[in-house]
Amino acid sequence: MGANTSPSEKPRGLIRIIKATGYSWAGLKAAYHHEAAIRQEVVLLATALAVLLWLQLPLTDSLIMFSVIVLVIIVELLNSAIEAVVDRVGEERHELSGRAKDIGSAAVFVSLLLAGVIWITTLWNHFGAPLIQ
Repeated sequence: MGANTSPSEKPRGLIRIIKATGYSWAGLKAAYHHEAAIRQEVVLLATALAVLLWLQLPLTDSLIMFSVIVLVIIVELLNSAIEAVVDRVGEERHELSGRAKDIGSAAVFVSLLLAGVIWITTLWNHFGAPLIQ
């Protein structure tokens, strides 16, 4: 949609959903092609799925464990978007640009910590001494 498109000309209904899906798919492809971290996390997701299928844990536990890996990818996508915008604005070093990138990186780190805690706790409860009774 161009800059001259009036609000009344915006796509609606099913057309809007189809266009939005196309934009989302393009974003996923761009992230996969341009961001090594996304590719690594997709490998992590595939590995996690294989491990979960092999372990045959209760469905709820498997869904939670799988979901936290998906959460890591979601946070990484947002971090990559922040980095792309900051880089687009300018290549010169600026305190706010660095802060934005660091905070995005911290969000990814926190999501990875969360995933690790959930995976370790769940596996420990199933295969070690139960932590929660």
